[in-house]
Amino acid sequence: MLNKSITLPALGLTLAVTFGCSEAPKNELPVAGSAQKMVEQAKSPEKAIVTVNQAKLEYAVQARNDEDKSRDGARNPIETLEFFQVAPGMVVAEALPGGGWYSKVLARYLGSEGTLYGINYNDDMWARFGFFDEESIQKSIEQTTKFPEMVSGFAEQGPQSSGFTFNSAPKELAGTVDRVLFIRALHNLSRFENEADTMSGALAAAHMMLKENGLVGVVQHQGPEKNSDDWANGGSGYLKKSAVIEAFKTAGFELVAESDINENRKDVPTEEEIVWRLPPSYSGTADDPLLKNKVDAIGESNRMTLLFKKAQ
Repeated sequence: MLNKSITLPALGLTLAVTFGCSEAPKNELPVAGSAQKMVEQAKSPEKAIVTVNQAKLEYAVQARNDEDKSRDGARNPIETLEFFQVAPGMVVAEALPGGGWYSKVLARYLGSEGTLYGINYNDDMWARFGFFDEESIQKSIEQTTKFPEMVSGFAEQGPQSSGFTFNSAPKELAGTVDRVLFIRALHNLSRFENEADTMSGALAAAHMMLKENGLVGVVQHQGPEKNSDDWANGGSGYLKKSAVIEAFKTAGFELVAESDINENRKDVPTEEEIVWRLPPSYSGTADDPLLKNKVDAIGESNRMTLLFKKAQ
């Protein structure tokens, strides 16, 4: 694993120990021999839980196809999910699961005792982009209800699942979710906040669903603080870390930890640049060898990685 630093305010959080687990969950995924030996040598039940969970997470990541795994160097799924303290058997809500890159990991990792919700844009948000035709809009809307079908194809003994939008999150889920994950999911919500309250609505839904001891994990393209607020409203794909923290504070959350797991200091965009110029999108750079070489040298975007809890 990458040796990345983690900054923790003095709030009593211990990243190595899973919240809400008093005994080791059933091991539905294979544990490698070396990991099994580590479990046997563990001196406490807590250490055994951590070791089993690490082995399950590593299995879930390695079980994917090569195309998905080719992005691991930039997305760091093991380190990220460990930082978010996701554990087998949890109830997790994933914002904007898209094609399921993270869902494939979560489906195997949460196991049959877990639950995975997919939360999509509100139905009326798709037309706001301005470049989707009616057929594409309809397919995007239908993708919400098809989330369980997608998840069932990722793991034989996968979690229970359902899909809904931010403004249709079932009220009976209030206070039932262990983790809400916004992984590269905030920029477009921020982009349309002024006209449709999309960001505040999404965070309100997360606050409603989250348990009192639950956590919200964020990975988001991070723009320079010196750039203008107009540029950093999400339309370029980037948000300022200060703006994200303030939005969560306004929504009733408190920052408890941040990490440089997904940081890339080579990515320092100007106000004329968008995040999609970088790999793998190469928007506006794919056909220019000089520009493509330039963005290849940068790599994927610089990303903040933040952890929030409900404010007391």
